[in-house]
Amino acid sequence: MHAKDILIDGYHRIQEEVHAAVEGLDPDGLHARPAPAANSIAWLVWHLTRVQDDHLADAFGLDQVWLAQDWEKRFGLDLPRQDTGYGHSAAQVAKVRVADGLLLTGYYDAVHAQSLKALRELTAADLERVVDVRWDPPVTLGVRLVSVLADDLEHVGQAAYVRGLLQSAAA
Repeated sequence: MHAKDILIDGYHRIQEEVHAAVEGLDPDGLHARPAPAANSIAWLVWHLTRVQDDHLADAFGLDQVWLAQDWEKRFGLDLPRQDTGYGHSAAQVAKVRVADGLLLTGYYDAVHAQSLKALRELTAADLERVVDVRWDPPVTLGVRLVSVLADDLEHVGQAAYVRGLLQSAAA
C-alpha cells in the first residue's frame, strides 16, 4: 500500500463520520451545546471542513471550495470570509448556525471531492515538498496532510460525542 492510499483511506473515514454525526439531526440538535462555552455539532463540522478546505487548498495551490463554489454565501455566516473557526470564542461559535444538516454535509462532500482529487495525484516525492516555512522544522506536505487528518478526526469525534450526549439526554 502506498502512503497516498493510506491518506485517502483516512480522509474517507472523516467523511463517513461527518455524515454519521450530522444526519437526522434537526437544527436544535445541530446547534445544541453541552455547556455554554462548548462547541456545537454544526460548529465542529463547519470548522473541520473549513480547516481541511483552507489547508489543503493552500498546500496544493488550489482555490478554497468555500469561496470558489459559493459555500460562504450559502452559509451566510456573520464571520469574515476567510474564517476557519480557529480560536473562536463562545459567541463566535454561536454564530455558526445552519437551517439543515445537508448544508454541512454538502460542503464537506465538496471539500472531500477536491481533497481526494489532489490526494490521488500525489507522488512519494510530493510528500517531502515544504509547504510552510514558518515552523522549525519547516512543514512538508506529508506532515500537513497528516496534521489535517488528525485534527479533523479529533473534531468529528467530538461531534459524535456531543451527538451521543444529546441522544442519552433525550432517552
